[in-house]
Amino acid sequence: MLEYYLQLLVNGLVVGSIYSLVALGFVIIYKATKVVNFAQGELLMVGAYVCYALTVQAQVPFVAAFLLTLGFSVVLGLAVERLALRPLIGEAHISVIMVTIGLSSVLKSLVQLFWGTNIQVFPEVLPNTPVFIAGMPVSPVYIAAFALSFLLFAGFSLFFKYSRLGIAMRATAFDQQAAQSMGIGVKNIFALSWCIACVVSCVGGVILGNINGINAQLGYMGLKVFPAVILGGLDSLLGAAVGGLIIGVLENVCDGLAKDVLNLSGFKEVAAFVVLVVILMIRPYGLFGTHEIERV
Repeated sequence: MLEYYLQLLVNGLVVGSIYSLVALGFVIIYKATKVVNFAQGELLMVGAYVCYALTVQAQVPFVAAFLLTLGFSVVLGLAVERLALRPLIGEAHISVIMVTIGLSSVLKSLVQLFWGTNIQVFPEVLPNTPVFIAGMPVSPVYIAAFALSFLLFAGFSLFFKYSRLGIAMRATAFDQQAAQSMGIGVKNIFALSWCIACVVSCVGGVILGNINGINAQLGYMGLKVFPAVILGGLDSLLGAAVGGLIIGVLENVCDGLAKDVLNLSGFKEVAAFVVLVVILMIRPYGLFGTHEIERV
């Protein structure tokens, strides 16, 4: 029984690390533009399908296909920001949010048009012989997924803290007008934030594709990640990482407990939202979000 729950914990950490990547995209866009991107899950789905098309349909080696997918994600981020969102600069935030909702529908429809709705499976990239860690078998793809997610998050954290572009993005997030007065190109920062959000989402999609396969329902991952974003704090990179891991572990462990103790299935789908409601009752701004106080 203990081994079973340890396995659930490991699975939760792997899924949670992917949640953290997608949550990072949410946070980056929100910090730069104060807009919640409801198309984040569809960006993940598109990245997974592009890598699948290159790997399976075009017979491109996986490493090359992965790098090409990252390049595609940068182009996609630039196109979305330039064509759909830049004309809305200065408009009400709700208008931009509605555009992201429309974008999610468009991307999902395009995926269904080109690839249908059946589950597609990536070819095996890593051997399926389990690796034993502390006596417990762990699939190599799980280890690779967790390691890649951790390295990407660490890399982006260093980027935001030490690079000129990262500091410019933080300044823009804090005060757009002050950043512009200091010579920072705010429009370019917006474009960069969408590119990064697309890249991390595409990476998450490729990882998920190698673990579970892909279909058109993969776009709903954005809604599953949203509790992690709110839990950690909409403007906190650390919160994105911690919130994703917490939600991933809670989903798997709570689902296992519900099946064993209460003989209930499907609790995994609602566990994150139950925890979210409880946390927001205690800390409405999330675990690491900025607590803003307005005096009138």
